[in-house]
Amino acid sequence: MNFLDQLRTLDPRDVGRWPVAVRGFFVLLIFVVCSAIAWYMFVWDDDRPVLQKAEADELDLRSQFENKQQRAANLDAYKVQLGEMERSFGAMLRQLPGKTEVPNLLVDISQTGLAAGLQEKLFQPAGEQSKGFYAELPIKIRLVGSYHEFGTFVSGIAALPRIVTLHDIQITPVTDKTGSYDNLTMDVTAKTYRYIEDEGGSRGAKKKAGGAT
Repeated sequence: MNFLDQLRTLDPRDVGRWPVAVRGFFVLLIFVVCSAIAWYMFVWDDDRPVLQKAEADELDLRSQFENKQQRAANLDAYKVQLGEMERSFGAMLRQLPGKTEVPNLLVDISQTGLAAGLQEKLFQPAGEQSKGFYAELPIKIRLVGSYHEFGTFVSGIAALPRIVTLHDIQITPVTDKTGSYDNLTMDVTAKTYRYIEDEGGSRGAKKKAGGAT
C-alpha cells in the first residue's frame, strides 16, 4: 500500500492509529505552515516598508540617471544653443547707444517725425532711469498729422539702427474752425536705451549677460 492509499484509509477520529510516517508528514506540514505565518508576521511585515522605500529610491535614482544621461547626450546641442544666445545678446548690446551717441539719436527720432510730415508740438526727454547695465531714456512726444503719417513715423522709428520703443500711445482728433477732423494728435512716450559704459556698468553688464545666457 502506497502513501496515497494510506491517506485514503485514515480515520480522522482516530489519529492514534495513523501510521508513523503519516503522522510525521502532518506534523511537518503544520510546522511549515506555522513557521510561514510567524515569518510573515514578525519578519516580512516589519521589513516590507524598508523594501518599499528601497524600491522607491531605486525608481528615483533610475529617473535621475535617465535625465542626466539625456542631458549628457544633448550637451553638444546645448553648447551650440548657448553660443547662439551669446551672439544674439551681444548683437542686442551693440544696438544700445553709448553716452556720446544719445544726442544724435534724439535728433534722429525728432527728424523721423518731421520727415513723415508731422508737426512736432512736444519733444521732452525725461531723466535717465538706471536698469543695471543699461539706462532707460523716456521721451514724451506730441505730434500732429494724419493717420498715414503716423504710420510712416512708426515705420521710421522701427528702421533706426538703435533700439527705440514706443509706449502709451494716445491718438485724439483735432477739431479745426470748420469742425472737420483732418488732423490727429498723437501723444506717445518713446524710450531709448543707453549702455552704461563706466566700470560699475561694465560689471553689471557681465553679470546680466551671464544671467541672460
